Amino acid sequence: MITAPNEKNRPLFPAKDIKDFYLEHCPKIFPQDTSPFAAAASLMKTMAGPKYDGKYLHKLLREKLGDARLSQTLTNVVIPTFDIKQLQPKIFSTHELKINPWKDALLSDICIGTSAAPTYLPAHYFKTEDSNGVAKEFHLIDGAVAANDPALVAVSEMTKEIVRRAPKYFPIKPTDYSKFVVISLGTGSAKSEGKYHANLAAKWGVLGWLTSEHSTPLVDIFMQASSDMVDFHIARFFQALHFEDSYLRIQDDTLSQQMSTVDIATKENLENLVKVGQELLKQPVSRVNLEKGQFEPAGTVTSEDALIRLAEVLSMEKRLRDMRSPLGNFAMKENKGCAQINNTMT
Repeated sequence: MITAPNEKNRPLFPAKDIKDFYLEHCPKIFPQDTSPFAAAASLMKTMAGPKYDGKYLHKLLREKLGDARLSQTLTNVVIPTFDIKQLQPKIFSTHELKINPWKDALLSDICIGTSAAPTYLPAHYFKTEDSNGVAKEFHLIDGAVAANDPALVAVSEMTKEIVRRAPKYFPIKPTDYSKFVVISLGTGSAKSEGKYHANLAAKWGVLGWLTSEHSTPLVDIFMQASSDMVDFHIARFFQALHFEDSYLRIQDDTLSQQMSTVDIATKENLENLVKVGQELLKQPVSRVNLEKGQFEPAGTVTSEDALIRLAEVLSMEKRLRDMRSPLGNFAMKENKGCAQINNTMT
């Protein structure tokens, strides 16, 4: 939503407002049942259908995003989803619109689709039309099923653009990863708790894999595996090329089970997550130990300092691109007195 345009063609939400957006709306997206029989009621609801109907989320996204389409985002974006009818990922990319204009869907439809986590929110159906008026159907669920960490998808999209010889990336070569900067922000996990073990899982049937330990083990495991594989791959890749500082992964694997659960949207839990994020910025940058699968400090530079450094790199790159572009050059002259350059990276 920070790349969606408002009526002045500026970001619908500045990044600084995202936290307050979550604090306000999460309790309504995931209403909490505080009755004595909440656990039993939740189990019965999960067995009968999605735990939440998604109506508030859908209404909110329709209201906020309106008629804005993928082609109208203020920066290039890559949004992974999964199409359950075709059993394959569907990637919504602004770059891809030049080749597949029928993917220029409403942002609200894309966001509803990519947030439809199995067992929590209902799958989402919509359709678009190609240039010949032929309908294209989408049957979408959460993109995290295919790419819980979408960093590799973003790198792939950029590589494809360079291969296509997009003018703004000239003269970068597709294999010149020294020119890539990847910032990957995780949402945290309870990996260090080790809440699942073989002796317990050996007794699970279908119900056990879906509802044990006040969670959804099957979904947790698939999501964690997807995220870790991407992190391992990118970390090893940049490490092998000696460009480790070009890849920044900010993630906390030490959350409690309650804090890592998708839908516990109590005021206390949300405020605890805010504190975790604030504390994480003050901690040294961590890199995954490829043997242990755990994050370990990599020096004394904090995540906050690393983000500032990379923001400066991106700001400079934005200036250079504007100088090379006739339209960008004109915009820079028009905004001569502007002290701040806003830049959002996919």
